[in-house]
Amino acid sequence: MEKILIEPRDGLVASCLSNLLQTSAEDVLASGDTFKVGLSGGSLVQLLAQTLPNITTDWSRWYFFFCDERIVPFDSSDSTYGDYKTKLIGKVPVTEEQFIKINPDLSAEDAAKDYIKKMSVFFPPDRVPCFDVLLLGLGPDGHTCSLFPGHKLLNEASLWVCPINDSPKPPPSRITFTLPVINNAKKCIFVITGSSKAEIVKRILQGRERILPAARVQPHNGYLYWILDEDAAKFLETA
Repeated sequence: MEKILIEPRDGLVASCLSNLLQTSAEDVLASGDTFKVGLSGGSLVQLLAQTLPNITTDWSRWYFFFCDERIVPFDSSDSTYGDYKTKLIGKVPVTEEQFIKINPDLSAEDAAKDYIKKMSVFFPPDRVPCFDVLLLGLGPDGHTCSLFPGHKLLNEASLWVCPINDSPKPPPSRITFTLPVINNAKKCIFVITGSSKAEIVKRILQGRERILPAARVQPHNGYLYWILDEDAAKFLETA
């Protein structure tokens, strides 16, 4: 099921995301399970640093994974984990151990295999992981995670995590969740702000251009949310 939520300004986008995460966490934690969230980088990091402190929850039962990550040292400005460590830890009571991190000293191929092993601690190894929430970003070319238009990884059908060494966006070496994992999540949430994304949002939500990786995010048994500000939604007929 797809839901498009359009908010008039950034503060209300953050509030909308906060409410969605709060209710999602409450449902999962009430069942006795841990709350497993996949993170993306970019503008989402700052938005979550603004959003998460507003949530009342048992933070010790949250675990954070990375929908994709660059093969760089954690102290690099390109490290998504490094960005979260700087901007989030300390604002909410979570520890570094609650972030399931890559090994940045490995090649992309070995880092992907290692990340699958780390995920297998939290998910049964004989079936596709089912994340409670995946927080996804959107590039102006329609990419999400490190799945780029026309790339062979879009056709990966079995592996949970794959390496990529020819990313058209630097740095070139990364790991990324694959579409089978993304589309097995309970909730996939795109949070998109700014007029620079308005054209690609229209192509995905109205044009349904399946050549665009983000347009292929269609959870089989879950929910797909698009939280947009008015600028990002300005070309939509519903706006």
